Amino acid sequence: MKDKNVFQVLDENGREVTCEVLFVFDSEETKKSYIVYTDNTTDDSGNIRVYASIFNPDSENMELMPIESDREWKIVETILESIQEENMNQ
Repeated sequence: MKDKNVFQVLDENGREVTCEVLFVFDSEETKKSYIVYTDNTTDDSGNIRVYASIFNPDSENMELMPIESDREWKIVETILESIQEENMNQ
């Protein structure tokens, strides 16, 4: 990975898509690392699409693993909400 803030993934059609890292964080509760990123596309409402995955920060290859539990999604949502709130207050 040349630029730590950008990486490539393959979409469902096998095309390479450039994604931008928004932030990463570790959860003490799950003992996992999470990455939140965007491909800078928008949904039908005009909102930028944001994705989250589990990843191993020590791995040479950026391998994204799905978040499968509701508890983990709640952790990610809480972090996202606090960052959005922080940005709105600035």
